[in-house]
Amino acid sequence: LRPLLLSVAVLVLSDRPLNIFFGAGVFTTIGACTAITSFFSGSVVSKWFCLVVPKVVVKLFVIIMSKPLMKNDSSKSQSADDVNNSLWKGMRNIAFTLMENASQDAETMEASSSIDVTEGVDCKLGRLQIGLSYDFQSLTLTLKVIQATGLVAKDFTGTSDPYVKILLLPDKRHKLVTKVKKKNLNPRWNESFLFEGWPHNKLLEKTIYLQVIDYDRFSRDDPIGETYIPLNEVDLSQSPIMWRYLQPCKDSRGKLGEILLSLSYQPAVGRLNIIVMKCKDLKAKDITGASDPYVKMWLKFGATRMEKKKTSIKMRTLNPVYNESFFFEIPWDKIREAAIEVIVMDFDKVGRNEMIGKIILSSKSGPLETRHWNDMITKPRQQVAQWHLLKD
Repeated sequence: LRPLLLSVAVLVLSDRPLNIFFGAGVFTTIGACTAITSFFSGSVVSKWFCLVVPKVVVKLFVIIMSKPLMKNDSSKSQSADDVNNSLWKGMRNIAFTLMENASQDAETMEASSSIDVTEGVDCKLGRLQIGLSYDFQSLTLTLKVIQATGLVAKDFTGTSDPYVKILLLPDKRHKLVTKVKKKNLNPRWNESFLFEGWPHNKLLEKTIYLQVIDYDRFSRDDPIGETYIPLNEVDLSQSPIMWRYLQPCKDSRGKLGEILLSLSYQPAVGRLNIIVMKCKDLKAKDITGASDPYVKMWLKFGATRMEKKKTSIKMRTLNPVYNESFFFEIPWDKIREAAIEVIVMDFDKVGRNEMIGKIILSSKSGPLETRHWNDMITKPRQQVAQWHLLKD
């Protein structure tokens, strides 16, 4: 309303043709902005015309009004000049006041619109930004994977190589993936994916599933986190852009079971003590729905296996308790190069023993394993216990 009132004031009070012309232009521009805003109500175009165009037009108007006044014709009296000067000074003051307030209002609106609102519970795994839009004529849903921030490190180097897997549930057969972003905990993808030929009422029955995964060239990819977006909770006509906190992956956490180990290292004598305490929620390997688990451990230097230890067998249980202690001789100058491969096995009397899951403890393993190993080194002669998720 401020630019509109300003233009009316110019038309009524000004006797300068240039300002009358420009005031009429401001009036026409604001009218056009109003019409465009009404037509594109609620869209990005509407916000742009509301904030940017009037702001630019009024700035131009203020610049023109701030220029020195032209000298009046010699036929006019000095008193008329004084009246005009006084009038235009007052108009300029009003214009600058209106412009300053309008700029403050626009900046406030822009700042409030740029605030990131992240949905979900912050599990400290990072968050993902996506955009959704729907073309009602071509029946096409567009999903744009924009970026992620604050991802957890999955590699021993303290970083990750993330990519995003996409499913339109309940269909799990057709999956889409983004490109891999190497060594990046704040990746930007800006990749769009189209789901064509989907009527709007059918899409409301679907859920978009997004899983951020750490790519590993030499082993199984490691999930970082996931999020679900039920489309019946999204207004696709508004083309929303949203942030989502990543949640722990339900299908990966603990699917093979967990193992509790305690480590202690004595640097003076170069001796590593490992206590295999217990396991829980192990994956059943027998047709009876149970397993006969035992734990074996290999001392490794590089790819070479040097020495093996193993626990007793616990029959028909998925939650065995061992509390068995083992020692490995590792000199202090070799401790950073050593690794302990811990493998939980299912004993079979008839066939071949089958692996349930494993972990590798070293200074160059996964983040949780590396942390346990480094805690052991920094706390000599102390028992340091920690749970570990078994991996394939």
